[in-house]
Amino acid sequence: MPMYNKLVRDLIPEIIEASGKKCVTRIVEQEEYLEEIKKKMQEEALEFKESASEKEAIEELADILELVYAAIHKLDVSYEQLEQIRAQKKEQRGGFFKGIYLMKVEE
Repeated sequence: MPMYNKLVRDLIPEIIEASGKKCVTRIVEQEEYLEEIKKKMQEEALEFKESASEKEAIEELADILELVYAAIHKLDVSYEQLEQIRAQKKEQRGGFFKGIYLMKVEE
C-alpha cells in the first residue's frame, strides 16, 4: 500500500473507497493542522510551477485558493479581513501585475 502522509481534500477517502480500494486516514490534531496546510500549500505551489498547460495551472490555483480558505478558517480570519490586508499591501507596495523582475540594488 503506497504511503502518502499528507493532507487531502475532505472527499478523497470516499472517492478512494468508491473505486474499490481501502485507505487509512486520521484527523490531524488542531496543533498540527496549520502546519499541514502550509505543507500542502507548498506542494500545490510546486505543482502550479510545474503545470504544463493553462488548464492545469488554473486547477492548481484553485487548490491553493482552497488551502487559503482552510488557513483563514483555522486562523479565525474572514476572507474580507484577508482581502483588506491584501488591498492595503497592494496600495503600499503595489501588486504583481506589471511583471517587474528585480535584478539587483546598488548601494
